[in-house]
Amino acid sequence: MWTHPRAIGLLVGYGLDRVFADPKRWHPVAGFGTTALHVERALYRDNRAAGVVHAVLLVGSMTAFGVGSSRSAARLGGPAETVLVAAATWAALGGTSLSRVGGHMADLLDSEDLVGGRELLPSLCGRDPEFLDSDGLARAALESIAENTSDAAVGVLVWGALAGVPGILAYRASNTLDAMVGYRSEKYLRFGWASARIDDVLNLVPARVTGLATILAAPLVHGSPVEAAKMWRRDASKHPSPNAGVAEASAAGALGLQLGGRTQYRHGIENRPTLGDGASPTARDLRRAVTLSTRVQELSVIASAVLAVAIGQARIRRHRRT
Repeated sequence: MWTHPRAIGLLVGYGLDRVFADPKRWHPVAGFGTTALHVERALYRDNRAAGVVHAVLLVGSMTAFGVGSSRSAARLGGPAETVLVAAATWAALGGTSLSRVGGHMADLLDSEDLVGGRELLPSLCGRDPEFLDSDGLARAALESIAENTSDAAVGVLVWGALAGVPGILAYRASNTLDAMVGYRSEKYLRFGWASARIDDVLNLVPARVTGLATILAAPLVHGSPVEAAKMWRRDASKHPSPNAGVAEASAAGALGLQLGGRTQYRHGIENRPTLGDGASPTARDLRRAVTLSTRVQELSVIASAVLAVAIGQARIRRHRRT
């Protein structure tokens, strides 16, 4: 009896991401981003109401698609459900690509190729790389890896466990919109408000799962779980994001580094509070951060599969009682 298609699908989808990563062409998330851009052009107004319509329309449509496809797969049986969950998980995950880009950035910095590092940085985050030196690029990349371990990997797995394919698609749609319009720039301060708030809500649980996994994984990168927990408790609330602060502060503690400070985006400069007590990151630290991210993802997929099994067992017991 095929009793746990959601858990099996999450594990298979994670394995596919580790093997194939993100396709360079015809990526479903990129296709959604293109669609979202067209919708934005049609709906954009410099107010929150237009942004609410934009966010609800796009996230809602992906959720509805997830519900419909899940119901169709359920009628076909467990194997079809497993294939659907695996496909959605693989399409939504970005953890392997994140690790590979982080490793490539470390290679460029090791070879003192600052031009290459500046060209690569926009694939990790929205900061302005023009005036960043080697340590500045390392810090920007490391902070992005810490945050996106939650956004691009853990969140997909957690919502896949909690809500199956509708959860995966809603989460990825929300996260993509936040990356597109969730900036505190003059253009998106009001229009992007709804997308940013939805993403904040959907990331509340994944960010804290990421923090817990970071504490557990700290010894695997010669770090301290005690410091990871301490920095989470002490510094996470300083960050302007209620979720990125958890991921970044716990990573800073695990790696023995200090993150934050003056941060230059294309829309302006933000003076971020510092997280952690150590030295500023270097290229060597960036490699440790990539390893930490990978270990956090591994722990998270195991935890998510266990959670999916528990939810599945609860449903089976409830069905038997009725």
